[in-house]
Amino acid sequence: MTEKLNKNQTYLESVAWLFAKFPAYQQIGASAYKPGLERVFLLLEQLKIEPQQIPSIHIAGTNGKGSTAAYCASILTEKQYKVGLFTSPHIYDFSERIRINGQVISSDFVVQFCREIQIKLPELDASFFELTFAMALSYFQDQNCDFMVIETGLGGRLDATNVIVPRVSIITNISLDHQEFLGNTLGEIAFEKAGIIKTNVPVVIGEKSKDTVKVFEQYAQSLHAPIYFAEGFPIDPQFLTGVQGYAKQNLKNALVSLTLLGEQLTPQLISISLQNLFKNTGHFGRLQLMQQQPKVLVDVSHNTAGIEATLRIIEKELVGKLYIIYGASKDKNAAEILALFPKDAEIAACTFQNLRSKTNEDWQSLGIETIYDDINVAKASLLAKMNSNDLLWITGSFFLIADLEQE
Repeated sequence: MTEKLNKNQTYLESVAWLFAKFPAYQQIGASAYKPGLERVFLLLEQLKIEPQQIPSIHIAGTNGKGSTAAYCASILTEKQYKVGLFTSPHIYDFSERIRINGQVISSDFVVQFCREIQIKLPELDASFFELTFAMALSYFQDQNCDFMVIETGLGGRLDATNVIVPRVSIITNISLDHQEFLGNTLGEIAFEKAGIIKTNVPVVIGEKSKDTVKVFEQYAQSLHAPIYFAEGFPIDPQFLTGVQGYAKQNLKNALVSLTLLGEQLTPQLISISLQNLFKNTGHFGRLQLMQQQPKVLVDVSHNTAGIEATLRIIEKELVGKLYIIYGASKDKNAAEILALFPKDAEIAACTFQNLRSKTNEDWQSLGIETIYDDINVAKASLLAKMNSNDLLWITGSFFLIADLEQE
């Protein structure tokens, strides 16, 4: 039985329909994951979408995909290209996933696309991510973009985005995350991420690790794909001025890739691209400074490698006491993350509105005494007791940040 088409559909109704008919990983977790490319190829064929029509950059990795994508998109935007950017998940609104030069997809296009699916493909069997990716390609094609920067969802080899043949592939790094889908060792996960490597297409590897380097080299060699390791690639140090920690590594991934594409780069260009990063890409929640005195940092690090990298930066900046608000989904190993937090930090857990949130009982079982049900109340409560040189770090799930009121 097919749903009746509502000809007066609004944007909000269209998005609600998308989430209801094609449940998202963001909402229900593992059961939304549909690996494989058959459905995507069929979907693109039926909608007459040509994934190779626009030159693209394709990015996979455990951490840093979003940041690397944002750096690529912002630099290309400052070079006056029309740049389509596809990332996930969104924080506040669905439209954040699909942008052109920082501007979110038009509401009218979302409504129009959903109507087309309802009319042409009423019995469509696809995942939410596959449909969203098809919408992005359709929008970028409709708007005559010069470039697309595409971030994978999960993995690489069987990820819906892997139907594109990019001008350059980027694999930011490999650490243990989503093992239920990608494998239990770094080598197994690297193999899945390496699946975005294409015949004769250069690939940039962000981190050179003894556990993964052979996997990448063998995969690239089998496809005659030139392979470059970002850490050994000569980049003008001026390009990286003022950028620290993992942000520097992610920026270098972007710079190496754009250099391989023959783009001329200057320190001035990089500086303005970083300055306009949020405007050009909407990139948010990665060591985002919300206020000074006391400092409030928002960061969506949610796995061991990401938390460790963020902690290294925070510890350099910390003058007073560290306060942490942490939120996580039910399927995350929060005990592993909690063990990484400094012993002298004051830690509060917080639940969030998304149904995948850990509950108060979950946090109590982990020995957490201070638990909040509202991130905004948690933030206000901790700020009330902090001194001006203290630092509040809000971290964990994207869903926690999504509940944070925009200032």
